[in-house]
Amino acid sequence: MQLSVIILNYNVRYFLEQCITSVQKALQTIDGEIIVVDNHSIDDSCQMVRQLFPEVKLIENKENLGFPKGNNIGVAQAKGEYVCILNPDTVVAEDTFKKLLAKNHQLSAGIIGCKLIDGKGNFLPESKRGVPTPWVAFTKVFGLYKISNVFGKYYAQHLSENQTGEVDILVGAFMVLKKSLYLEVGGFDENCFMYSDDIDLSYTIQQKGYKNYYFADTAVIHYKGESTVRDQKYLHRFQEAMNYFYKKHFKKSLVFDVMMKAGSFVFALSKQSKQKNIDFKVQKTIVFTKDIYFSKIPNAEILNSLEAFTNNKLRYELIFDTTYFSFAEIIAFMQQHKAQNIIFKNYIASSNYIIGSNNANDLGKIIIC
Repeated sequence: MQLSVIILNYNVRYFLEQCITSVQKALQTIDGEIIVVDNHSIDDSCQMVRQLFPEVKLIENKENLGFPKGNNIGVAQAKGEYVCILNPDTVVAEDTFKKLLAKNHQLSAGIIGCKLIDGKGNFLPESKRGVPTPWVAFTKVFGLYKISNVFGKYYAQHLSENQTGEVDILVGAFMVLKKSLYLEVGGFDENCFMYSDDIDLSYTIQQKGYKNYYFADTAVIHYKGESTVRDQKYLHRFQEAMNYFYKKHFKKSLVFDVMMKAGSFVFALSKQSKQKNIDFKVQKTIVFTKDIYFSKIPNAEILNSLEAFTNNKLRYELIFDTTYFSFAEIIAFMQQHKAQNIIFKNYIASSNYIIGSNNANDLGKIIIC
């Protein structure tokens, strides 16, 4: 088997359904499997997987074991030569895995990742990063990377979002690597509950002599805000995770500890302050479809072609019927037409709902039709 896609889920039933739907389409030309590891969700995520995707391997943990251990459990049961670690609040294009596997083989990469965009089509800079040494972390926490690329190592600004190339760190929301390499380095460090685990794995693999790559020629939607609520528990775990990473990989010093504790606190606090539902007052809803499923949406203009959309100053909500448009088409359209006055949603026919996110920090919107 060529590829095993590991999806670790926790209480995001509708995002998980959309994710699996996109992954199934992307695996149609690949010998692959999907493994969903559920970290003791209290919604009906597991029931949904059993009913709608009986061919998916479902592992139901009896407690929330965290991101590292949950993924390690999934990889242990994977049959593929390669594994993809994938968040449930993502959507992959139909060509994503095919392109990534070919590029990984060509480059003999350690980990390979790709371009991530948020629910509004905006590039997510954490798609490619550098090792957060004390100085690099300082430039990130205090925003120096916005001033000049001289301070741009945190987000690997030696590459643009549309350039493929070597980077230090890739994001755990989407990464592809050989299963044998994952096991060689011991997988995710289970002493990290979350937040520094992808940094740690990327750095550990790099220290083994492998090169990690960012691949720009395919994109994945990462709704991001849906999988993690920024609350006090988040703040505490983020600080713990970052402090653990630095103590594990760098020589301990008093100055270093003070800088990292202050930096991780400010960074996490800034993330927490951004977490909110975005108030976007829609003036016009446009549905791209070939059939009219959306009778419950008032004042919706039904269109049957992506090319029919014309931009102006109105605040648009664009809804795509995924029955008739590929995820690759939708992702490409989102990137081409991203704007402050546009939000995007997808219609998932299998469970008759609309789903999307207005911002990288938005918890997401689900409309049951």
